[in-house]
Amino acid sequence: VNDVSGLGWDPLSAGVVAAAGVPVVLMHHHGDPTTMQDAPRYGDVLVEVYEWLEERVAAAEAAGIERSKILVDPGIGFGKSVAHNLELLRRQRELLALGRPLLVGWSRKSTLGAITGRAVGERLTASVVAALAAVQSGAAIVRVHDVAATVDALKVWRAAGLANG
Repeated sequence: VNDVSGLGWDPLSAGVVAAAGVPVVLMHHHGDPTTMQDAPRYGDVLVEVYEWLEERVAAAEAAGIERSKILVDPGIGFGKSVAHNLELLRRQRELLALGRPLLVGWSRKSTLGAITGRAVGERLTASVVAALAAVQSGAAIVRVHDVAATVDALKVWRAAGLANG
């Protein structure tokens, strides 16, 4: 289950996931979906995302979801500015202290369009570079649209011995 609310919007969702015994991705979001991109503010985006995810992991475990089945996602683009998203990428390794696998989705995001000036359908290169950067910074899983291009890039990167582990 990939829950963009971190199992927070529907009070029954955590129990359903626990009963099903399936893995769950808890994704950070900031605010309501209809307004989350209206001038999002953080004191320290990494600290606030970390603490929110830490709380959601604890809530998931309290609902009976096995810790081994919980993944976390910093929610790139969900209530975050371009600067916030880039700060999360720069400091992404700090999220590994949560002790849960990290899933990150940069593919075709508006931040990549803001950086490159390219439309959604023209963000392949930027998406692949962002995926490589996310994996280099500890992401266990990357959510992508262009699977073959991303897999090829990761194969070259790993074959060149550039992978951390």
